[in-house]
Amino acid sequence: MDATLILIDSDAEFARARALVDQLWESDDPTDIARLEAQARLIAAYEESKWPRRPPNTADLIRHLMDQHGLTRADMVPILGTPSRVSEVLRGKKGLSMAMVQRLRTRFQIPADLLLPPPKKASASRPTKRAAASIRRARRSAEMPRMKTRGPG
Repeated sequence: MDATLILIDSDAEFARARALVDQLWESDDPTDIARLEAQARLIAAYEESKWPRRPPNTADLIRHLMDQHGLTRADMVPILGTPSRVSEVLRGKKGLSMAMVQRLRTRFQIPADLLLPPPKKASASRPTKRAAASIRRARRSAEMPRMKTRGPG
């Protein structure tokens, strides 16, 4: 086989690259194995750029867990609180409290980071009012001339 790799920037090239991987899969030649690994990396990069992974929506994750374990909304009341809270959480209207996260972790044996929302990115455009006031105070105090104090004498 030749030693070329397929650079992928279209669906047609993506299909050709996958076909090449299928051909290289059966080979025991070290050159083909290295080529297979390189082509697989190119495919993975294309897939990630075209279909980026997103963390699952918390409500969707809980519904999936309920389905997998054969649970109803009524079964979720001891974990999430009241029937109305279960409904709000499953509709995505309410977030989870830390107590709910703990109970879900215990019940379904899943990591807490799946249930916690991602941290919000800090806005770099403007400081908060409190931070702006602190900056103004610091600038004013830096601009004020320092007075000499005289001790007794």
